[in-house]
Parts: sequence; structure tokens; C-alpha cells
Amino acid sequence: MSPRKSAGKELSREMVLTEARNLFATLGYSNVSMRQLAKSLDCSHGAIYYHFKNKAEIFYSLVKTDFSVLNHLIDDIIMSENDPSQKIEKVLLCFIEFGLTQQNHYSIMFLSKEKEIQQLLQFDSNKTYEKLIQSLTELTDNKMNPASIWSIFLSLHGFITFYINSELSYPDVKGLAYFHVKNIIKNIV
Repeated sequence: MSPRKSAGKELSREMVLTEARNLFATLGYSNVSMRQLAKSLDCSHGAIYYHFKNKAEIFYSLVKTDFSVLNHLIDDIIMSENDPSQKIEKVLLCFIEFGLTQQNHYSIMFLSKEKEIQQLLQFDSNKTYEKLIQSLTELTDNKMNPASIWSIFLSLHGFITFYINSELSYPDVKGLAYFHVKNIIKNIV
């Protein structure tokens, strides 16, 4: 048996987050314990507590980072010099690409069903949805209402969840994603 990693030297915060993301995405939040995470990392569970006070803090760190990354991707598109219809297309494609290239991230952000973590997800998922509302409302000169934008979100989410557990990657379905987004845009521009 190999010696366990010490808390301060080898085990980093990023290592804990990476392994926790994999376990949460594959087993579900409620099925992962701090001891199980420690075993998977080959360290003592006390070593994890050096970086995080509990499992919820680990989960929230993951979710907060993931939503922040997605929001920044959308912001970057909005700040670009493209015309509004190109921005809309890029925002919608960006959402699909994020979901299919960051499947564990997306699963944790949008597919977690456990009531224990729904409150942790609510604030940040609402911020991302509000960013989508704001972006599409501004890019369509206020022609869209929140219900229409919610329908667009559900359409994107459905596309992602259809492919998320398949053997296909984003590059494999990029053409279909583009076609899907073009059909959505026909109804809003």
C-alpha cells in the first residue's frame, strides 16, 4: 500500500475539485462521501478538510466556477463586434458547445436532481438564465419575453441532454447544433 498524500504538500485544491467533479457527475452528490473522495484521491479525509470545510463547499466551488465560466463566454460574445443576429447564433452555439464539451460540468450545473443541492444551484443558475434573458432581449431589441427565452433555453437544454450521454462529442454533432440553432433563430429574428 502506498503512503497517503499529505494535506499541504501533494494534495491541491484543484485535485480535490477535479476528482469531486468526476464523482458527483457519475455517482450523484448524495452518493459521494468525504471518505469516498479521500479514498479516490488516495489521501486521508482530513487532508480534504485542509482545503474545504465540507462536501457542500466543494460542490458549490465547482458550480460557482462553472457558471462563471459560462457567463464569461456569453459576455465575450456579447462584447464582440458582430452584428446582433451573429451574436445570437454564437451565444446559442456557445451554450451547446459548453454543455457537450464540459459534460461533467453541465451535468452538475443543470442535471442534478438531488434536493439537498438544489438551493446551491438556484442562485447561480438564475444568474446564467438572467444573462441569457438580458442578452437575447437586448440583441432582439426587446422583441422577446422571458417565456420565449425560457423556451429557447429548454430547446438548447434538450439538444445537450440528448447527446450528453452518447458516444458523440461536440465536433461530431457541430453541424446538427448549427442547424438546431438556425431553426431557433428563424423563430426569433
